[in-house]
Amino acid sequence: MSMPPSAAAPASRRVLTGITTSGTPHLGNYAGAIRPAIQSSTEPGVDAFFFLADFHALIKCADPARVAQSRLEIAATWIAAGLDTDRVTFYRQSDVPEIPELCWMLTCVTAKGLMNRAHAYKAAVDANLAKDEEPDDGITMGLFSYPVLMAADILLFNAHRVPVGRDQIQHLEMARDIAQRFNHLYGRGQDLFVLPEVQIDEDVATLPGLDGRKMSKSYNNTIPLFEGGRKALKAAVAQIVTDSRLPGEPKDADGAHLFTLYRAFATHAQAAAFRTALEGGLGWGDAKQALCEQIEAQIGPMREPYAELMAHPERIEAILQAGAQKARAIAMPFMDRLREAVGLRQPAAPSGAGKAAGKTGKVGRARLVSFRDEDGQFRQRLFAADGTELLLSEPFGDPKVLNNLGRSFAERDLAALVADVQGLVALEADGLCWARIPASDLAAVQAALAQV
Repeated sequence: MSMPPSAAAPASRRVLTGITTSGTPHLGNYAGAIRPAIQSSTEPGVDAFFFLADFHALIKCADPARVAQSRLEIAATWIAAGLDTDRVTFYRQSDVPEIPELCWMLTCVTAKGLMNRAHAYKAAVDANLAKDEEPDDGITMGLFSYPVLMAADILLFNAHRVPVGRDQIQHLEMARDIAQRFNHLYGRGQDLFVLPEVQIDEDVATLPGLDGRKMSKSYNNTIPLFEGGRKALKAAVAQIVTDSRLPGEPKDADGAHLFTLYRAFATHAQAAAFRTALEGGLGWGDAKQALCEQIEAQIGPMREPYAELMAHPERIEAILQAGAQKARAIAMPFMDRLREAVGLRQPAAPSGAGKAAGKTGKVGRARLVSFRDEDGQFRQRLFAADGTELLLSEPFGDPKVLNNLGRSFAERDLAALVADVQGLVALEADGLCWARIPASDLAAVQAALAQV
């Protein structure tokens, strides 16, 4: 299978996870999604992408204040829980305009019959029919075409693996179908999109709630993660339903969802000791106290950084904007390629167009954009005010070194540099080469760097 540079498999495997911003994270979200995803992002060879799916939230929630607050709470939770935002790409879906643009392109190749088979849509139709209502009563196009937006989230960054629950497997299969259709229509012998693989984590905990059912806000049986502090945690644990066996009577650990909760926050040795204590007659009150202490040992240290972030939303915003810049450094050049593939390529400007544009007073500024390439290395692109790419830097393992070099050349007189024998100018400092450019481009690069 032939693949273009943008879609070729890099040395690292790109893993992408989206978090819908329609609620406040609870203990089940932490154990079932947040903790394992953060652990996975630290593994060698993993290029992790995490995004706040606020476009998706609009399908479920029509309360603007709730969506805005949820974005802050979820971002603060992930950061407080230990997500290394320098290592991963952490961004807000709505800050990457290439996602809805790609969504429309994909919509134009997606069969309506495929969407008719989506589980969420079929369930909504069945619920309406059961109430003797019109099949599509209350069903929006957002709900109906949700899988296409999910496909755009994944395919824009050519993610290799997407961790999902079993209820989301169909959506990944649809994303593959849509990608194959697009590749067939527009690939011209090459695959524009990588076909994403489903990742099911069988070992990830699905926590029971207070009543034994899956912990969910829909059932109102959740245990708070940070809200209300230790006092709220203790009050929630006290409400966990147990059987009527008294202290001193042996308990059935496997049948007690309190034990399931404890095991999710304990080592194997701790869980074995807790099982022995329950089977030996430990009272439910003491067992709940032990569970509180076990959860508190992990969650307690995160509360202060979470509260600090929530008190300073501008810090969260800065992190998300930096993440969006990293994401768009990948998305923008790839979308340029996709636009060309479907026939939306920008035509060449006629002679003198630049001068005419200058008379309107709307000429842009030059930009120096940092990004991570497909091999996991860091690079920079220099764009002129009209969007022309003037420079692509050499790859660097350390983004700080790269940024420092870029800044240093913005302050230098490039005219003093001498072209090497191949007609290229090597922009070097401290024994490091930042970039090589044609000697004929030196003046344009100098002018652009002066604006950056």
